[in-house]
Amino acid sequence: MSLPAAKSTYRALLRELPRRSLASPTPLHNRVRDAYRNTASTSEQDTEQIERRLQEAEQFAQYAKAQRLYAMLVDRYNPGSLMDEEERVRLTARRVGLDLPELAGEGNVKKE
Repeated sequence: MSLPAAKSTYRALLRELPRRSLASPTPLHNRVRDAYRNTASTSEQDTEQIERRLQEAEQFAQYAKAQRLYAMLVDRYNPGSLMDEEERVRLTARRVGLDLPELAGEGNVKKE
């Protein structure tokens, strides 16, 4: 792989990692940076190994992006997946035009 391809793969990996300031990078950020810094040796065997590692890094970046998009789509199209059961029932009832009665023990007493 060429140097521009390595840079684009490096940037793609960093884009998929959680954002942190440069002053306090995570160990994963440091590991990725070290992996891309330590490619100075250029023997033929090392070149093959570097190309293989770059391909693996590109595949990982694609996987991380797909997982991020999947989580975003699940949240978008299943908005009730993170709600508790009572809230889901209340919103389902409202969707069909019903309001659930207020329960006496919930502290929803009107103040005069």
